[in-house]
Amino acid sequence: MAGEPIIQVRNLTAGYGSTVILQDINFDVRAGEVFTILGGSGSGKSTLLKHMIGLKKPLGGSVLIDGTNIVTAEGQEWLDVLRKIGVAYQSGALFGSLTILSNIALVLEEFTDLPRKAIEVVAQMKLKAVGLQAAAYKMPAELSGGMRKRAAIARALALDPKILFLDEPSAGLDPITSAQLDDLVLELSRSLGVTFVIVTHELPSIFAVADRVIMVDKETRTIIASGRPQELRDQSEHPMVRQFFRRRAEKVDA
Repeated sequence: MAGEPIIQVRNLTAGYGSTVILQDINFDVRAGEVFTILGGSGSGKSTLLKHMIGLKKPLGGSVLIDGTNIVTAEGQEWLDVLRKIGVAYQSGALFGSLTILSNIALVLEEFTDLPRKAIEVVAQMKLKAVGLQAAAYKMPAELSGGMRKRAAIARALALDPKILFLDEPSAGLDPITSAQLDDLVLELSRSLGVTFVIVTHELPSIFAVADRVIMVDKETRTIIASGRPQELRDQSEHPMVRQFFRRRAEKVDA
């Protein structure tokens, strides 16, 4: 069961320069849940993710991670927040010149004082958690797209984060591989108690894993729907939400 809010987004206005992408965004993510951010192309869902992990500073508002405002956090307080989150990017962002094991070890070398042998053991454990122990000494180019996604998740888990952010995890994957990745998310959620925040527009994955969703809209630059995906599909009166969940455009009267 999901617990108290572990992420609190308050009055967030996000954009680039004078261009506002999202305005006055408010929502909570509860500890232990799988929370999904939805929206059409250009709606700002990836922009929102970047602000939630501290890659971008908002034009206004705050983002609290486990009680700490990452907008104002500095020094050790900021480093403490970084240890609580893991991020797996859409491309995987693996270092092509390193083995899969070394990609994970690099994070442990940077953020811990563990001896080399212990680092290797922990890295192997993370690969086992995502079913990639046999690929430890392969290079990223030797892996399939689905395996690279799993490797990216293993690296994101290196420091035992409380929260795992996934950016378009199913992008470019075939339906079977995508379903296997959904199963992995559910297994990690159950076994580790990790809170997931996932940016996606893949409907099968949304219905398979999401406890709650929010949907952001390009035109209004805000959240136009929130709740359980099944409820939004069956009960929403918003035309954009209906079109998204039912995968068909609706005629607009002239």
